[in-house]
Amino acid sequence: MRAIIIGAGIAGLATALRLHQIGWDTLIVERAPARRGGGYAVTFGGIGYDAAERMGILPDLRAKSFETTELVYHKGDGSRRFALDRATIAATTGARSITILRGDLEAVLYDAVRDHATIRFGTTLTAVAQDEQAVRVTLSDGTIETADLLIGADGLHSATRALLFGPEEDFLLDLDHRVAVFMLEQRPAAIAPGATGTLSSRGRTAAVISVGDDRNVAFFGYRADHALPDEDVTTQLERIYGDLGWVIPEALAGLERADSVYFDTISQVVAPSWSSGRVVLLGDAAWCVTLFAGYGSSLAVGGADRLGTELAAHPGDIPGALHAWEAVVRPEAERKQRLGRRVKGVYAPANPLLLWLSLLPLRLATLPPVRRYMTRRFIKG
Repeated sequence: MRAIIIGAGIAGLATALRLHQIGWDTLIVERAPARRGGGYAVTFGGIGYDAAERMGILPDLRAKSFETTELVYHKGDGSRRFALDRATIAATTGARSITILRGDLEAVLYDAVRDHATIRFGTTLTAVAQDEQAVRVTLSDGTIETADLLIGADGLHSATRALLFGPEEDFLLDLDHRVAVFMLEQRPAAIAPGATGTLSSRGRTAAVISVGDDRNVAFFGYRADHALPDEDVTTQLERIYGDLGWVIPEALAGLERADSVYFDTISQVVAPSWSSGRVVLLGDAAWCVTLFAGYGSSLAVGGADRLGTELAAHPGDIPGALHAWEAVVRPEAERKQRLGRRVKGVYAPANPLLLWLSLLPLRLATLPPVRRYMTRRFIKG
């Protein structure tokens, strides 16, 4: 059996690895000229952690993970509000989870699959045709490939989804925020090694994350009503954050030297079905829960693992396997989407009182009785 996977990100690579494990051949098509790194930090747990353990990549993921020694919340002028120590952070995430850069998670998957899959960089999908026996795709390099299954794992702005399911505007639910993430060449002196500092002020959030190996990530998230659509990322961030102090001037200066910047709206994908015949969407292309829910990488790996399980359980019946897979994964994805829509209202609030209320649970988590309860509930339990 053969699959063509559009997208060499976390979802696509995890799918290729899982399909290899059940005996499939895979061709991965990626529009970028080379594999990308960096990205923001994610808490990887739940069904993704379980899947990584089953797929045999958990030790490598743990080796690339990092622990945050302190999470410091700052006021608008840069002074400290409060901080969570290592023990409190661990109590809020649970034992079966790790914190890892998206790019490092992708690197582990790439290393696991590169000898078992053909990966064609700098190539895009241009046309798709299918019948009961096969799916045929035309690629931008002029080749036509035939397979048993086409998997669109090409992210929020999926070309596969646009070709097979309809225009992007039919599926994207804008959550009225934008985000920019990039790697910094050096750690600002105000951020301790291994620490994360974050600041929220009038509908804007900024953070600098020290992730180990002398690497540092700058994160900016803000309400869309701050944005002007015709501005580039540098102009927009400097205008929106230029009045703030703390480490923000250093981070903005680092933007000009960054190798790459992730800059996009925060939007969910809401699709009534994730498959059509021999074509299926997976990961952000299908369900994008957004960083508000914080579960996208876990869902991508967990969804890939389950897809392989259902394909193995339904030999010769790909539509049946896809329907069975969606019935299992969709409830979890929709639950996380609902969470993301709820969190939207308290993310970077413009109202100071709402900001204080949104931080209250974290303040309470620093109290020893609350932390002990959380440790019993999430780690020992």
